[in-house]
Amino acid sequence: MKNAKPNTTETASQTQYEFDVEVGKILNLMINSLYTNKDVALRELISNASDACDKLRYLCLQNPQLGNEEELKVTISNNAKAKTLTVQDNGIGMNKEDLLENLGTIAHSGTENFIKSLTGDNKKDVQLIGQFGVGFYSSFMIANEVEVISKKAGEDKTYCWKSAGQGNFTIEETEDAVHSGTKIILHLKDDAKEFLNNFHITNIVETYSDHIDIKIELIEEDGKSETINSSGAIWTKSPKDITEEQYQDFYKHTSHLPGAPFMTIHNKVEGVLEYTNLLFIPSIKPFDLFHPDRKGRVKLYVKKVFISEELSLTPAWLRFIRGIIDSQDLPLNISRETLQHNLVLEKIKTAIIKKILSELKKKSEKNEEEYIKFWNNLGAVVKEGLCEPTNFKDQIFEISRFYTSKSPEKLVSLKEYLENLQEGQDKIYYITAESIEKAKTSPQLEGFLSKGIEVLFLTDAVDEFWVTVNSSYQEKDFQSVTRADIDLEKIGKTQDKTAENDAEENTKDVTNNQFDDLKKLIKEVLQDNVKDIRISKKLTDSPVCLAVESGAMDIRMERYLLEQKQILSGSSKILEINPNHNIIKNLNENLKNEAKKADNILIIKTLFDQACIIEGEAILDNKDFSQRLVKLMTNAFAN
Repeated sequence: MKNAKPNTTETASQTQYEFDVEVGKILNLMINSLYTNKDVALRELISNASDACDKLRYLCLQNPQLGNEEELKVTISNNAKAKTLTVQDNGIGMNKEDLLENLGTIAHSGTENFIKSLTGDNKKDVQLIGQFGVGFYSSFMIANEVEVISKKAGEDKTYCWKSAGQGNFTIEETEDAVHSGTKIILHLKDDAKEFLNNFHITNIVETYSDHIDIKIELIEEDGKSETINSSGAIWTKSPKDITEEQYQDFYKHTSHLPGAPFMTIHNKVEGVLEYTNLLFIPSIKPFDLFHPDRKGRVKLYVKKVFISEELSLTPAWLRFIRGIIDSQDLPLNISRETLQHNLVLEKIKTAIIKKILSELKKKSEKNEEEYIKFWNNLGAVVKEGLCEPTNFKDQIFEISRFYTSKSPEKLVSLKEYLENLQEGQDKIYYITAESIEKAKTSPQLEGFLSKGIEVLFLTDAVDEFWVTVNSSYQEKDFQSVTRADIDLEKIGKTQDKTAENDAEENTKDVTNNQFDDLKKLIKEVLQDNVKDIRISKKLTDSPVCLAVESGAMDIRMERYLLEQKQILSGSSKILEINPNHNIIKNLNENLKNEAKKADNILIIKTLFDQACIIEGEAILDNKDFSQRLVKLMTNAFAN
């Protein structure tokens, strides 16, 4: 055990350990900050006990000798005289190493993220306890001292873990009679006497744990027992027999997220495949949405027996889905390793993805306003599916939403975009940017705006990637507006007379090759900093812009890879010049004026730096750029 350190005081049977530093932080929060939400302590202990029973039930399928003849269950009892509350299960149990690993440290459970996620609102923060795997420590919200007596299934020794939550704990062997499983004894604080009231305990179970598929018994002081939960798998019931409140309770149990889900998908499939799914789409972003492992959180059951949560039953781009899938076609004794490549499970996964995408599409058609809330929360994750080799790209495109140059404040679908295509337009144009505002102000858009051509604004990080692996949608190619070979002359009609005249003049200038000498000078001044100088067919207001060849890496994508050190250096860009802009015209007219040569060079360098700044590219020399600006402004005042 690398984080729980033995103290110097040690006997033959008992060793005192110090809590991991992170555990200390959690204990302090449980005891002081979240103290008003005491009922969550019993909720979390019951949840842990249920999980322990599920684990033993699964392991017994692989090794029947581990089991016992007793029905798996959770029992709760209290002792008013001793002021104790006891939660016991006959599940998998723990040995000494397990107690050290599970109750001495939580380095693996996201403690830092838990602390960062606290809002100060007790009602919201209490939902995070189970979500981050720190539920056991909520015991100290109601107890001065906690004893954990446990025996691991298949082993002989029983151990007692004990702590007052003050920085250390002890572990010793005990003769306490436990077949297998765990008994947790809470020595209650004076202000936690409500946990000696059976009515209060029953109310907590009915509120938080009624759906658990393990029997929960309350033991009276006279020894009589009463089952206080329905102990039925909620997903096996017909949807018409389940109330919205029951769905929400199960959602909170499986997701550890507050509030109601955005969508509940509950259906039973019969035929070639037979399975039931009860899935939830959260209404808020799960805390681990962008965790590096990007694991799914859907549990697999076989005939109501919990099998695993580590099988990625949904793809990474649907990792926000919570809930269960219960198969009738898989054998109960199947191993997790075999499941990884099981054809039945693969078919179920495919069917589940289709169902989720289908339900999202229905939701978008039925209530677009509500759907947009989902897309704003989780759309960027869904678009990750466009980066992967999947057969669902068309369905993902159908439910995707985008801001555009014509709709910068309202998300639209690709279907709506295609309905607005201009005459002669055969491409879906897009621009990638860090924000909507930056996209709106890009000079790359000028020609498109003048022609009334709609451009998608792609501002999510994932957008840089999916556009590189998806060439088209509905037979229309995706085209970045930063490409140098874009010719807008044959598309649509120019929106105003001035822009129309500019376009005609542009064509005339290119035909007459009036700017060849200027292009040659610009290339001489900028040298290898630019790949080529070309006449722009999309600029109307700006003098210059950067562009790249068709098929080359987009400017923003290249910058991202440079930041991630995936490539060593950037490539030279094409500088497009606007022949109708006064600055470019003046440069062209003054080419042979030796008195203007120095100023022309200053202007050319400054125009290039301006184009770099607009695209977010680094300029070559900040000091030189600043001095050039000062000199140009001084000259302007002098004239």
